[in-house]
Amino acid sequence: MSKKIGKRSIKAGLPPGSLVHVGEKKNDITKITVVDYDEKDFFELKTTSIDEALSARRSAGIRWINIDGIHDTEIMKSIGGNFGFHPLVMEDILNTEQRPKIEEYDGYLYIIAKMIYFDEKLNEITTEQVSIILGKDYLITFQENKDNFFTTIIDRLSKNVSIIRKMGSDYLLYAIMDLIVDSYFLVLEKTGEKIEFTEDAMILNPNPKTLRKVHGLKREMLYMHKAVWPLREVVGALERRESYLISDTTIIYLRDVYDHIVQMMDAIETYRDILSGMLDLYLSVASNKMNEIMKFLTVVSVLFMPLTFLAGVYGMNFEHMPELKLKYGYPFLLLFMAVCFIGMLMFFRKKKWL
Repeated sequence: MSKKIGKRSIKAGLPPGSLVHVGEKKNDITKITVVDYDEKDFFELKTTSIDEALSARRSAGIRWINIDGIHDTEIMKSIGGNFGFHPLVMEDILNTEQRPKIEEYDGYLYIIAKMIYFDEKLNEITTEQVSIILGKDYLITFQENKDNFFTTIIDRLSKNVSIIRKMGSDYLLYAIMDLIVDSYFLVLEKTGEKIEFTEDAMILNPNPKTLRKVHGLKREMLYMHKAVWPLREVVGALERRESYLISDTTIIYLRDVYDHIVQMMDAIETYRDILSGMLDLYLSVASNKMNEIMKFLTVVSVLFMPLTFLAGVYGMNFEHMPELKLKYGYPFLLLFMAVCFIGMLMFFRKKKWL
């Protein structure tokens, strides 16, 4: 999972609204997709030129512009200038360490969400920031790298039977938010499988390697919690009809997204409790194992204590020790030591200390 914190110090001393990219540069080329659609028409343009994207003739009622790669400040400046976005909005888009939030400006809404998906190559969760600007007849999305994330929505738009074609830009916003939340469930399913596998390994053979896996899973759950929890506030604000840009019809669908987020939060909290219990289990098993080892060593020490005492006494070789000259003194001493050892062993077994 992308866990590196961007160096915000590079913005120290700069005036508000300064366009500085904060975060990891995840690709070299900024890809731009322009989609125009209404109930009858559909048009799609893919380009790397912001001038071509902005100058493309609108062929339908709703325009969706998706920017994949936000490190190019010149492109961000062109978009902000063309649509008249506030400089602070453009500054927040370039800062990929933002918390999910929603802000209303004159004529548009600005929304930040966290997109989470499972990286098969790295076998870990990856998170990216998605910035969304909703206007009356347009919607603009800004991504860091996941250029094929919205492919399913574009495919739905290309079909004339899609309900999105009949609705406004607010419904497109709902479709995007629903896709983001659905991706959380896919990630949570994979994480749940990893947690179950790690829990079985913890019970059968707890070791430091398994403990590191538990810590890694706890960290992933923490990052998912930080992404999902504030998103609930965002969707809650949208469904409370706090903006005229959200229609009553779309609010019904947003309620469904809100319910999904609540389910997601419950699942995350459950997994966090399981992982915390696994840490307690590891400490308990490790402590029990240490107690067993100490008990074994203690019993062995006690068993050999009288034998060591007897061997020490008769190893002093004083001249007037009477037992030293006995003909059967040595075998008698060995027999006595064996009787002591067996007697103590039986005593320990009777007390169930062994």
